[in-house]
This record gives sequence, C-alpha cells and structure tokens, in this order.
Amino acid sequence: MDLGKIIKGSGVLEVRGNRNRDIASICSDSRKAAPGALFIAVKGFASDGHDYIGKALEAGACAIVYDNEEAVAGINPEGATMVKVKASRHALAVMAANFYDNPSRKLTLVGITGTNGKTTTVTLLYNLFMSLGYNCGLLSTIANYVGKKRSETENTTADPITINSLLSEMAGAGCEYCFMEVSSIGLEQERVTGLEFKAGIFSNLTHDHLDYHKTFAEYLRCKKLFFDGLSSDAYAIVNADDRNASVMVQNTKAKVVTYACRTAADHTCRVMEESFEGMLLKIDGRECWTRLIGAHNASNILAIYTTAILIGASPEEALVAISSLESAPGRLETLHGPAGLSVIIDYAHTPDALTNVLGTLRDIAPKTQITCVFGCGGDRDRTKRPEMARAAEEFADRIIVTSDNSRTEKTEDIMEEIRQGFSPSGLSKALFISDRKEAIRTALITAENGGAILLAGKGHETYQIIGTEKRHFDEREIVEEVFKTIEKR
Repeated sequence: MDLGKIIKGSGVLEVRGNRNRDIASICSDSRKAAPGALFIAVKGFASDGHDYIGKALEAGACAIVYDNEEAVAGINPEGATMVKVKASRHALAVMAANFYDNPSRKLTLVGITGTNGKTTTVTLLYNLFMSLGYNCGLLSTIANYVGKKRSETENTTADPITINSLLSEMAGAGCEYCFMEVSSIGLEQERVTGLEFKAGIFSNLTHDHLDYHKTFAEYLRCKKLFFDGLSSDAYAIVNADDRNASVMVQNTKAKVVTYACRTAADHTCRVMEESFEGMLLKIDGRECWTRLIGAHNASNILAIYTTAILIGASPEEALVAISSLESAPGRLETLHGPAGLSVIIDYAHTPDALTNVLGTLRDIAPKTQITCVFGCGGDRDRTKRPEMARAAEEFADRIIVTSDNSRTEKTEDIMEEIRQGFSPSGLSKALFISDRKEAIRTALITAENGGAILLAGKGHETYQIIGTEKRHFDEREIVEEVFKTIEKR
C-alpha cells in the first residue's frame, strides 16, 4: 500500500524522503521488520521502540515513524523515509487501520467494556449470531475466532496491528459481525483508536487494575474513553443498575440505550426461578429459559438481548437463541462429581466478582456447604488482596487460600496480604495451602456430601505462571482426577 495513504490522518508533522513509496508490511516490533516494512517506534513500559530504529532499518524497513526527535538525531537512513508524528501510539492505531483498509467499516463491530462480564457477553453474542446463521468474528480474553477458525490470544485487547489484521481476515472471510472485549488498558493505550463501532456496551465498574491506573477515577476515565469515541450512528448500551452508567455516556454522541434488572430502563429483566440447571427470566415481559445461573448473568443475558435486537435480530429470534446458549468457558462452569459434589470453575478475580459468584451459589443452595478456593495474581494490584478475603468470608463456609499466577512474587507473601483482610471469624474457617493442586485436592476430599466447591480466579486458563515460567495447569483435569479418587473410597 502507498505510504501516503497509510499515514493519512495520523498526526504527521514532517516527512523526509519519498512519501509515495509502496509499503509491504507494518510493525511496531523491530524483530518483525522485513524488506519494505513500515516501522512505528512507540515508547512502551519496558522498552522504547525508538531504541530499535537501527535494528528495523538493518532488517530492511523502508519507512520509520517516530515522535522523539532526539532519538533519531544520529540516524541517517539511506533511502528510507522518516515520518515525524505528534504521538506514535496514536499514529500506530490510525496507520494500522489504514494499512488494512479500515476493516471495521466492513462489518458490524460491537465492543464491551466494564470490570466484569466482558468475556461472557461477547462470547454469547458471537454464539447467538452464529446460531442465527451469520458468519461472525470474536476477539476475547479466551480466544479469537474468524468464523469457526480459532487462534490464541495474550491480552484482553490486542495491539492495533493484530486487531486490524484479524478484522481484515474476518471481512475477507465474509463475517458480518465481530464482537470484542475492550479493556481499560487497551483504551488508555489507544489500541482501538481508528476502529468504527456500531455499538458499545458498558457492563459495570468495580475495583480492578489499580496497579496500572493507580486511582479509581483514572480507571473510570479510561473506560469512559470508549463511549466518548462512539459516533452518532452508534449505540451506547449501558447497565443502568451501575451507578457509573450515566457518567460513561455523559459526553457520547451515540444513541443511549439502557438495560437493568433492578431499576427502570429501556429494557428490563427479572429472575423468576433459579437452580443449578439454569434460570427462568422475564425479559421485557416475555419469559425465557437460560442455562446460565446467577443475578450477574441475568444482567449479561439482558445486555446480549438488548444488543442483539438493536443490531439485527428480532426479539423472538434473540429469546429462542438465548435459551440454547451455554456459559463461556470458565464462567460459572460446573462439574458434577461423586457424593453429590458440584465444582464450579469461575474466572472471578476481583472482590466484586467473587462476591457475585459466591452470593449466587448461596442463593441457589442456601443450606449447602460452600468451599471457596482462591488466590491473587502476583505483580498486579495488591490493594484488592485483603478485599478478596472479605468477599470470600461473607458467603463461604470453608476457605482455602492458595496460589494463582504468582509470577515473580512469592506465593507466601501474596497469601499473607490476603490474610490481613480476614476477620477473626473468617480466619477461623480458612486454610492456607500454597500449592494450588493440593489446595483443590484438599477442598474436594474434605467437602461434605452434596457440597459445592468454587475454584475462583483461573477460569478458562489452562496454565499457571510461577516466576517467569508458564506451566500447564488445567483445573478440570485436576478435578476429574480427584473425582476418581473419591469414587474409590
């Protein structure tokens, strides 16, 4: 593609060299540079792309984008075009969209932001529209899909080049819709800048990512950026049950549509019946059965319904499809075992999410013994650790504190910070077992017949990060292994 077309609208201040040259590829990682590539130097948290301009040129890059004049003062690339911009991070997003011919305009792109419910909502929207016969794409924490073709993902919101590459692949494969998670960090780092969303969904806002954002106000500001950027042709679909909903849309140009399970809204839902098998809901006055459980999932289902009828499905189609949907992997995923045991695997890794899940289990089975197994990730927000303890002790009869992804922190140090959040009564029902496999085994073997065991924090993940090593760790495999032991007793 022509360089002039790629850099259009990206905040160019100066171009030195040929601006009409052909660009074969685009990258922000010098290791991916190749002959004919455009390299965009972006300052990151661990390194600065400006330090690798020389490497990119050596690899054959024919054009360089930068925003730090001092960093290129001693660089005199023979034949390469140098493009100075106001902000490289912003330019990267715009140029990525331009390079792939703005693929977000070629399909109906729907994004969701919020602390909890993002993965469940986009996954179920993807499954709903696929079941209605549409070819769809999915960009989520669990995986990316182009139609039925799956690829792994590393971040909730990928980098702009990856996103636009996948959207381009979706458009080429005939996808009509794409549903994607939009994280606060992705918004702050402009990973979705240049994308045109038909709808943006707000689920809720609670304590998370303060290791990155530092304050709740900054966390909220970054979430709000999503709705500030929606066009007048888009929908801003917000959860009116959350007190931050009105803040999210106070400056949006989009048409605001509200949904709620507890307050007045454009679309409403009530839980009529609930069991471990599912819920009977009344959505906008119509009854609908879902296999999902929990009040928070009633809210997620309502968000899915509201979005679906705004972007192409009829109310009847949406309700019928919802009745056959299954939970996203690792989101209240239930395994039934011997002795009437139920093991629930859920990604809950924030105080609010843990409270919601445990409260759901208690509501469904008020007399059942509930065991909660959880930990907290290392090198992440430390302030939520004692709050996780308080959330666990509110509803659980037994608690086992263990490891999560400890990363470069000592598991014992993380567990000690969790311990500080327990009251004396909470501490009396807690065990501390650093080995997560042993913690799971202990929880299952010592549970009462008919008990429920919540394994919180890992959800869909099939690995554990200890130090810098990523080890295979699938809780489903461990549970099935322990079930066999219990059967032989």
